[in-house]
Amino acid sequence: MRRITHFRPHPLAAALLTVATLGLPAVASADLLISEYVEGSGNNKALEFYNADEVPVSLDGYRVDFYFNGSTSSGRSIALAGEVAPHGVHVLAHESGDASLLALASQRGSGGWYNGDDAIVLRGPGGDVLDSIGQVGVDPGSAWGTGQTQTADRTLTRRTSVVRGDRDPSDAFDPGAEWQGYAVNTFVHLGQYGEGEPGGDDAGRRAIAEVQGSGDSSPLVNQLVTVEGIVVADYQGEGELGGFFIQAPDSEADSDPLTSEGLYIYGAGNGVEVQVGDRVQVRGLVTEFNGLTELTSPQIRVLARSQPLPSVAQITLPLASADALERYEGMQVRLAQTLTVSEVYNLGRYGELVLSSGGRLWIPTNKVTPGEPARQLQAQNDLNRIVLDDGRSDQNPDPIRYPSPALDAYRTLRVGDEVGEVRGVLHYLAGSYRVQPTQAPRFVAKNPRPAAPEPIEGRLRVASFNVLNYFNGDGHGAGFPTSRGADTVEEFQRQRDKIIAAILGADAHIIGLMEIENDGYGEDSAIADLVAGLNAASPSRDRYAFIDPRRARLGTDEIAVGLIYRKDIVSPHKAAAVLDSSVDPRFIDTRNRPALAQTFRERRTGERLTVAVNHFKSKGSSCDDIGDRDLGDGQGNCNLTRVRAAQALADWLGRDPTESYDPDRLIIGDLNAYAKEDPINVIRASGYTDLLTTFGGGDAYSYVFSGQSGYLDHSLASASLTPQVRGATEWHINADEPRVLDYNLEFKTPRQQSLLYSTEPYRASDHDPLVIGIDLGR
Repeated sequence: MRRITHFRPHPLAAALLTVATLGLPAVASADLLISEYVEGSGNNKALEFYNADEVPVSLDGYRVDFYFNGSTSSGRSIALAGEVAPHGVHVLAHESGDASLLALASQRGSGGWYNGDDAIVLRGPGGDVLDSIGQVGVDPGSAWGTGQTQTADRTLTRRTSVVRGDRDPSDAFDPGAEWQGYAVNTFVHLGQYGEGEPGGDDAGRRAIAEVQGSGDSSPLVNQLVTVEGIVVADYQGEGELGGFFIQAPDSEADSDPLTSEGLYIYGAGNGVEVQVGDRVQVRGLVTEFNGLTELTSPQIRVLARSQPLPSVAQITLPLASADALERYEGMQVRLAQTLTVSEVYNLGRYGELVLSSGGRLWIPTNKVTPGEPARQLQAQNDLNRIVLDDGRSDQNPDPIRYPSPALDAYRTLRVGDEVGEVRGVLHYLAGSYRVQPTQAPRFVAKNPRPAAPEPIEGRLRVASFNVLNYFNGDGHGAGFPTSRGADTVEEFQRQRDKIIAAILGADAHIIGLMEIENDGYGEDSAIADLVAGLNAASPSRDRYAFIDPRRARLGTDEIAVGLIYRKDIVSPHKAAAVLDSSVDPRFIDTRNRPALAQTFRERRTGERLTVAVNHFKSKGSSCDDIGDRDLGDGQGNCNLTRVRAAQALADWLGRDPTESYDPDRLIIGDLNAYAKEDPINVIRASGYTDLLTTFGGGDAYSYVFSGQSGYLDHSLASASLTPQVRGATEWHINADEPRVLDYNLEFKTPRQQSLLYSTEPYRASDHDPLVIGIDLGR
């Protein structure tokens, strides 16, 4: 099944389905039945399954196999999901179907489905046939050969007298024996699908450019056409896209620069295998699949072999306009410039990455002021990116093709690496133009893994660590899965080893934590477990301890901030202090996590330093209910909530809540605001210095989101402390790494669970740690 994560608006504005689900009486069978079959124009297709039993049926392991055009091999399989109540129904509808059909759906599927007389088989968890419709291996061409008239839009409903399903899909299929309502038109056509009439009219022989048209959708949508072209890329192999690309020979190209000369052919069709260089004739249905013009249900004929390939289109980033690539859809393309890898987040999940020109892309509000400057930079970024895919449709591919020969725990591809040339065909999927490769790209490791943080001076080292939902179950190896973090004790041990390696590798003396489980400070707590692990793994045992603020929990969130420290270097001075809404109502602790401050005394000098660790409200969820909506200025949701928290934090520290009697204060943590955003400006205006701006040379980052880099993790020094700071740096062990290299066992094959994991610190979290060097008393 082709993967879809988000969509470009679909041109379909017609075909209103008026069909109701079937309620069958109880029958003496515990088997699931196919109770209704709907085939409408385009993707208005659905299957209904009926549970005749007295108990619910879990659909785990159930699947539907489709046999196209008389094939004896399944051309597509959809796994069912969910549960069917006793005498209830489960409706599987195509995700691009009409809204009235989707309103009935229990589950949505994508990709090419059945058409006309294709056979459909329902299988149980063991693979046994539970029911079928149609006849596997037979392609009668009209109404399963019954002599009845086949309409474009029809519904079949199971007769209520049927007790068991058709368990032999190779038998001759007689719909009159078990089904009713055959050849009943259930659609009302309210408009046009593109510029073609619904119902599969035959538009005859057409040039590829005519099928593509000059807009973002075909003028011949939902019509049958016959085209000819040269196969320029073939992805029909197992696990690949399930089709191939054709392109018109140069001598047959039209003169309109806005019409593409390439076209994607989806489906096995009549079973003809093609090769690159074949000239083929294809008859199929013109479809817009989430923005991609393609031919589906193809009938393929090879006219000649080993033909010269058409010309390759040269494209360059940044693009001139948002629609600049539409004219090359389905064609061979080449990007000859040096491109930078800007995102690797989905490399392991979908085999894809994001490329840009001129270096990595930056979060606009990390570089420029929110508002119009940020919007302009975002618009520039949007024109300076393209997805490089891997030619496959399966999720969690094994092996992962980039970098060559394959990704593993020690041979990685990182944001900031480069590729000198990209060749492939231009595809559109999941809301993005993407290049499906026709030759393997060669990457250059321009951003190698750092073995340790960049060297900085200073006797005292303070670090900020996001530990990515460090939840330790019940503290005794059980209690998994928890509400966040590891699902099993095995996953937790993998996570724990990475986090400990990262903290020890930073060689810091005071460490602020974010996303530690908020389960108190007892011997079974997450923070106690982490400290025990650090002490067991460190060269000199029992050096680490944690700050206990003398509360059962730190706020009400599932995660909290924390502080740990090296006992041989510093000691706590008096008690810790907590900032929450009881201290200052501007600090909404149901949105922000309460802040924790502790004054430490340096054992060597007796000098004092107050460290306040924070985790402000994220941008990812709404604050509309408290009047704090996204203003569209680049700062995201809840900006005012973070601004108020920043004001409260600066004022609170100014009142010396830890009774340090020393103005040296350091604010660290995930403030969920980038460098130029309002909350950071509020803290700077209170006399604090942004240390990453001061020491990072303008290119500091700790996080990569949607292919853009910036820093949410901050280190801000008070006016008296700033001259004593000798350096500040990020340790880029996480943000630049593919997430598939983390501790999780899910979304990995059994081979990958070992191959892609190491106890080294890389991808211990999704945020990079920060390290600050200080000479107190300097």
